Order: sequence, then C-alpha cells, then structure tokens
Amino acid sequence: MRSSTPRAPRQPKGWRAAWPAISRTLGTIRPNLRTHRKVAAGGLAALLLEVAMRLLEPWPVKFILDGVLPAAVPGGVVAPGIGTVILLSAIAALVIVALRATGAYLSTVAFALVGSRVTTWLRGRIYDHLLALSLRFHDRSRAGDLLTRLTGDVQRLQEVAVTAGLPLVGNVVTFVGMTVVMLVLDPLLAIAVLAVVPLFFVSSGRASTKITAASREQRSREGEVAAAAGESLGAMRVVQAYGLEPMLSGHFSSRNEKTLRTGVRARRLSAGLERRTDLLVGVATAAVLLAGANRVLDGSLTPGELVVFLTYLKSAFKPMRDVAKHTGRIARAAASGERVADLLDTVPTIRDRTHARALRAVRGDVRLEGVRAEYEPGQPVLTDVDVHILPGERVALSGPSGAGKSTIASLLLRFVEPQAGVVRIDGHDVADVTLASLRSHITVVLQDSVLFATSIRENIRWGRPDATDDEIESVARLANAHGFVLALPDGYETAVGERGVTMSGGQRQRIAIARAMLRDSAIVILDEPTTGLDEANQREVLDALGRLIAGRTTIVITHDPALTARCDRVVEIVGGTVTSGGCAHAASRTAKARTDGVGTERVGTGTDRAGSDQAG
Repeated sequence: MRSSTPRAPRQPKGWRAAWPAISRTLGTIRPNLRTHRKVAAGGLAALLLEVAMRLLEPWPVKFILDGVLPAAVPGGVVAPGIGTVILLSAIAALVIVALRATGAYLSTVAFALVGSRVTTWLRGRIYDHLLALSLRFHDRSRAGDLLTRLTGDVQRLQEVAVTAGLPLVGNVVTFVGMTVVMLVLDPLLAIAVLAVVPLFFVSSGRASTKITAASREQRSREGEVAAAAGESLGAMRVVQAYGLEPMLSGHFSSRNEKTLRTGVRARRLSAGLERRTDLLVGVATAAVLLAGANRVLDGSLTPGELVVFLTYLKSAFKPMRDVAKHTGRIARAAASGERVADLLDTVPTIRDRTHARALRAVRGDVRLEGVRAEYEPGQPVLTDVDVHILPGERVALSGPSGAGKSTIASLLLRFVEPQAGVVRIDGHDVADVTLASLRSHITVVLQDSVLFATSIRENIRWGRPDATDDEIESVARLANAHGFVLALPDGYETAVGERGVTMSGGQRQRIAIARAMLRDSAIVILDEPTTGLDEANQREVLDALGRLIAGRTTIVITHDPALTARCDRVVEIVGGTVTSGGCAHAASRTAKARTDGVGTERVGTGTDRAGSDQAG
C-alpha cells in the first residue's frame, strides 16, 4: 500500500538553487541602480566595444596566413600587394588591441564605480534599517552577526559584481558573437564546437547546487564566528577576571574549524567543476583540430579560417571557464545577498503610524491607563497598571527586581507597545505621535551610561547637535564635570575609550547628565543612576541630578534612599501591578517650596538659565 506521507518538495538544482537569492539581491539594489543608469549605459557601451574588438582580433592573423602561406610553399606564388596586406594587418592588430584595452578599461571603471556607489548606498540603507529596528530585535540578535552582514556581506556583493559579474557578462556576449561568426564560417565545425556546451551545463548544474548550499552554510558560520568574537571582546573585563580565556578560545576554535571545513568543501567543489570544464574545452579543441585540419586539406576551409576557429574556441569557452571559476564566488555572493535581504525584510515592530503627528510643546503630564505589557506572548510583565504623574512631579518607582519598573519607562519611550491600555503624554496617546518627536521630549540617564569613542565635547554635544561650545561647558559646570574635564590632558578634546571605559563610573555619569541637560527635555527618566558609585562620586552625581530634574517631570527607578527622598511620591510595583501611589495626590497638584536642596525652577542651557547654579 502506498504511503500517505506527503513527499518533501523537490529542491531546485543547479543555478536554480542560487537564483532565488540572486533575484532577491537584485530586487534589493534595483531602486538605486536606476540612479546610475547613465554610467552603467556607458560601461555597457565600452563592454560592447571590447567584445567587438575580441571578434576582430584574430582576423589580421587570418589575412596574413592566407596571403603568406602559399608563398612559403615551394613553388608558391606571391600574391600582388602582399606587403601591403602584411603592413595593414599589423596596423589593424595594433589598433584592435588598443581599442579592446580601452573598452576593457572604461567598462571596468564604469561598472566598478556603479558597484561602489550601489554598495555604499546599500550599506547606509542597512545601517539606517538597523537603527529603526526595535530593541526586541536587537536583544534577540547577535551584534557580531549583524556587523558581518553590514560590512562583510555587502563587501562580498561588491567584489563579486566587479571581479565575477562584469567579466561573466562580457564573456557571455562574446560567446554569442563568436558563435554567430563560427556558424557563418563553417556550420558543421561550429556544431562540433557547441556539442560540448550541454555537457557543461549538466556538469555545472549538479555542482552548483552543492556549492550554493555549502556557501550559504559558510556565510552563516562566519556570522557565528563574528558574533562569538564580538561578545568576547565586548566583555573583556569579565573574561579576564574570571579566567575564561581557555574556555572561550576552545569555543571559538570549534566554530572556526567548522567554518574552515565548510569553506574547504565549497572550494573543493568549485575546483572540481573548473577541472571538468578544462577537460570539456580540451575535447572541443581536439574535435576542431581533427575536423578542421581535414576540411583545410579538402579545401573547404583556409588555414587562416582554422586559426580563427581555434582562437574563437579559446575565447568562446572562456564564459564556461568563468562560470566554473566564479561559481563559488557567485554562490557565496548569493548567500550574502540573501542574508542582507533577510535583514532588510525584517519589518520594524514599532514605527510611526500613518496618521502620526509631531508632539509639540510638552508640559510633562504622564498617564498610564489600564496598561498591560508583555515581552513574550502569554507572559505579562505589567497587568492593569494605572499611574498618573503631574507636570513637574518627581515620582520614584519602587519594587523588587523584575517587577516591571523599567518596562514603564520603555512604554513611555515606545521601546515596547502595550497589549492593552494606553500611555499618554499631555493627553496624547504616545502611539499617535511620531517617534522622533516623542523621544525628543524625554531624556534618559541609565545606570551604565554609554559614552561614544570620541571626544568629551562631542559626547556632550550628542544631547543637542547644534549646541555651541559655550553651552557645552555651561552644562558641564552644572553637572559637576567641568573641573575634572579641565584636569585631563586635552580637556574637552580628550578622547573617550569605547563605551567610556577609560573613565570612572562617576565621571561617565556626570558627562551623561551634562548631555541630558543639554537636551533640555520636559520629562526625565533616571534608571538606577547612582548604583555602584562610591560616596564621593554619589554626592557629586546627586548634586548634578538635582539640577537636571529641577522643574521637570521625573520618573526615578532606584533603590537609593537618598534619591528616593528627593521625589514627591513613591509608586510601589509588585508582580507587575501597582500596589500603592499610582495616582497623584491633591497635595502634589500645587507647587511648593522645597527644603531638600532641589529647586523648582527648570534648569535650561541658555545663557539666561545657566545661572541657576543655586539649585541642587
């Protein structure tokens, strides 16, 4: 009885196996190709010139052989004007070679220029797309693999387009042209030459399927190697402190060895295809020599025409040699293109809605109404949360780790979306405003503030790119950073190590606070900003934070009693639910003079506001 189990779909073979990936890659870059069509058309014209000169290249030799050979035979007669034929043939050979070289140079430069422009555009598009993808995507992805797609995969596409794609196109056009000429000269001999072409396609079809699969696996493993290296290098302090070097080295070597075996297998398959192609070309050459020599003897073909055939044979089969030679490269490029296309096909889960509008001047009224949030389906982090924070109010979120405090901040910034309920700022649903305008009104200071590998001045300027040097120094003073910055060898031009590792935690926090002050937003989120600081640094940071939050709506996620004491209200969150303090009290609705060292006037960055140094 025939089994009812459905058969697995037949996998495509040969070039069909790589074509879907190649097609997706072409679809990805096609929009930008249109902008370079003039340069591409010029390169194509130069390529056709090169092809035409290749077709003409053996003909001067033919004229000389057919004119000189009879005279070289004993008793032969020298045709009249043979000297002129020889001279003109030599000049023609020189001109043809010069024009072919010119065409090859211009086509190479033109297509290389188009390739460089397209890949530069593609790399920029990928980078912008990565920046737009949600934090959930980045949390689940490995940075090393993403960097490999952004750099290595895009670079491979460019290299293959120039080193394999361009010669392959030229040689295919040459093959078509030479086939036509050979059919005109001697159809029977041309058919003998073309008889091996089907054998080549059968051979290459079988090999290319395996080469494509091996190349795809190789690129995937290379991404894993890059990801493993990136993780280790990014956590070097932990690696060395815990003595993890031998274990990580073993893991890396194992992945590296698998990549090596996959790469060798792909190259072995490609080399085998090249050698089989050489054998087929040898068979065709032997057939032409055997049949051609007999046709010369019976007068159906001249010696010069036989030379043309042999020259064309060598050039006409160059596309087959190139297909065999570049099958591995093209397959690896197809795998790289597929990885790039997969990344670009990833749709941002959080983006502007079609009707989204810009959020203008913000007072800082924050409200969460019946909010339910989850990171994994069916596993809520927050359940039916109601919180109301008044403009200028300072609210501390308290509760055990994992209770959902940071999720509230993420909801406000739209890093995550609520599954139920609504988050509002000044009465506006945050999902109905543009992400850029929403986040421009919110400033975040994290426990481990990230600094970029550039100067201190530029790190502060990230808060507002159009800020002047005077404004940067003004907020640095307010953040208690100006003094230690001036003590550095290059002052504000001192280069900061990657992620700020060359600075202490307190110094990083004060620079981050200066950057936050420069942003001058209505809402401030502080996420454990004093954790891990010694007493002296904590005092400096608290003093700077007092100036930052003065007059601003502030949400503080902290276990620090000193920072909690500076808040108007504490909201308790346990198990994803607000247990107390969720609604603003009537006493918080009126501004009152405070005696805890934090003023109520909002500190800005302009020269008229920078003088409020008495706050904090």
